Amino acid sequence: MDIKEILKKEFNDIQFDIPLADHTTFRIGGPAAYFLVCKSSERILKAKKISVELKLPVFILAGGSNLLVSEHGFDGLVLKLEHKDFQISGVSLKAQAGASVSDIVTATTNAGLKGFEWAGGLPGTIGGAIRGNAGAFRGEIKDVVQRVTALVGGEKLETFSREDCRFSYRNSIFKEKGWIVLEAVFQLQQADPGTLQSIAQEHIKYRKERHPLEFPSAGSIFKNCDVKKFSAQLQQELQPSVKQDPFPVVPTAYLIWKACLAGTKIGGAQVSLKHPNYIVNVGGAIAKDVLDLISLIQKNIQKKFGVELEPEIQYVS
Repeated sequence: MDIKEILKKEFNDIQFDIPLADHTTFRIGGPAAYFLVCKSSERILKAKKISVELKLPVFILAGGSNLLVSEHGFDGLVLKLEHKDFQISGVSLKAQAGASVSDIVTATTNAGLKGFEWAGGLPGTIGGAIRGNAGAFRGEIKDVVQRVTALVGGEKLETFSREDCRFSYRNSIFKEKGWIVLEAVFQLQQADPGTLQSIAQEHIKYRKERHPLEFPSAGSIFKNCDVKKFSAQLQQELQPSVKQDPFPVVPTAYLIWKACLAGTKIGGAQVSLKHPNYIVNVGGAIAKDVLDLISLIQKNIQKKFGVELEPEIQYVS
């Protein structure tokens, strides 16, 4: 019995050759050989166990943001996470990995719980946010994580404390090891609902005004740059642009703009004029267009500022 037949026997709703462009915010990506929607942790565990037995590569897909998929697609099993439940109990929030960050921002601010208002307008899911230690407006998800349950290896469940998660700037142990976040518990604080809602709405408004939401994209392409990575002379010159994210950084968008790269286009991909740390799909872009732009930007920034830009997005091929 071949892989296709085994998977059909175990999951009667499994799909084949599904275009991943339909499941990413970039609207870029070739087909997944095998595609399975998972609405429970139990199904994820079963699928992962079978994939290990079949020696089949697995990719976990949630909201599809911060993601660039090759035009050749993924020759393995894509698990589309759709276990989206979350519950609030007192000042505690328990959320499954597929829960929408946007929905959680709304629910917690309405309930007068402080901890997610910084994420107003942030796309994606809780699992992805934990994996990449999402952050904005001086807030990071690590600040409210109490514990995380993840699938380690093929079928071993482990619970991680905040310290165990090894959070760092846009990083975590789950990203480093390729482990699958299943659910998390967050510790929040009571606060005035009106104030929290106002903060979240201000951030949503900021994103609508400053980010190129009119085009498909994967969000910010590069991490911001630690001030300490620049020469002493450049640190002084760049000081007016420095912001807390949550430590002193020079926004990569500013560096790209200073390098006169905003608007640069390769194929259907373009460096956004509105926010130069975005590459947008202006029509018909393929992954190679984006990768070529990333390389072009990195080379120019290295030459002009002496720093290496680190991509924030994940590339899947």
